[in-house]
Amino acid sequence: MSGARRVQVLVVGAGQAGLAAGYYLRRAGLDFAILDAAQAPGGAWQHYWESLRLFSPAAYSSLPGRPMPHQGGQDYPDAAHVVDYLTEYEKRYELPAHRPVHVRAVEEAADGGLLARTDDGTWHTRAVISATGSWSRPFVPAVPGRELFAGRQLHAREYDRAEDFAGQRVVVVGGGNSGAQIAADLLDSAAAVHWVTRRPARLLPDEIDGRALFEIATRRVRADGPRISDLGDIVAVPPVRRARDAALLADHRMFAALTPTGPLLPDATVWPADAVIWCTGFRPALHHLAPLGLRTGERGRIATDGTRATTDPRVHLLGYGDWTGPASATLIGVGRTARQAVTDIAHHLGPGARR
Repeated sequence: MSGARRVQVLVVGAGQAGLAAGYYLRRAGLDFAILDAAQAPGGAWQHYWESLRLFSPAAYSSLPGRPMPHQGGQDYPDAAHVVDYLTEYEKRYELPAHRPVHVRAVEEAADGGLLARTDDGTWHTRAVISATGSWSRPFVPAVPGRELFAGRQLHAREYDRAEDFAGQRVVVVGGGNSGAQIAADLLDSAAAVHWVTRRPARLLPDEIDGRALFEIATRRVRADGPRISDLGDIVAVPPVRRARDAALLADHRMFAALTPTGPLLPDATVWPADAVIWCTGFRPALHHLAPLGLRTGERGRIATDGTRATTDPRVHLLGYGDWTGPASATLIGVGRTARQAVTDIAHHLGPGARR
């Protein structure tokens, strides 16, 4: 431990959640560092498909302290615009991001602190904010016959552009936003698109965007508003809306199995397919916290009180979804939970912690 670099707070991940935490750590006057496994700034946004659009206009998609600028000609900014914004945000606030650094494990230190072991040495800290998101842990369900399918299979995280599937018959699996957006994106290029969902797809009302979703999520925490799921599952961004209005975006029920040539449909027929795109979500990337033994929550999650791990006040989880704060996995929502996390950490470290 004598050779370990020392900071009061260590942030793991420099996507939108890690940068929001860095903003408030800087304002709090705490000594901190951000370790990021990526080669460049921008978080998961630098990997999204070309046609992806935000759920909200730029003005309602900002991190604390710095409004996102408008993207010319676009009401809803694309992923590349978000990458530029996050890159500029990191520079503007001089956030100390070290990359590429892979955090392999966070462990107990002999003095009551924490040790983060990385591929670039060891860090000693008194508190950790885990902001690794879920991009590195795509989930694909164990569908019977998946290994038999002779065509191409990929997760949504590997999808880039519709032109890659020109003239092909494509099955898109997943009833969430990525499934709807990718299915809509493919309609002009693919020979045929078969969009599969476990239950009938429900688009949210056209007037609901990311800002409204954040307000609904916040009200739900106070138990004085509807659940988002009561209203629908999919934000009707312009490409999805156009496909819906043209009656091109039909969803079908989930198939029972995959055969070598395509999915086996509920009526026992096979839909011939060239490719299957699994838009089936992600799981939180929390392997680095495993040595601390914190998984005591439902479905194997780390139990939290706000962002703080209930069994360890030194550890905070930021940006993983509503279980770590309302809308905390969104640009507009992560700022509020980041501020609370830093407030809690400053209190835990004590009044003498500020530089």
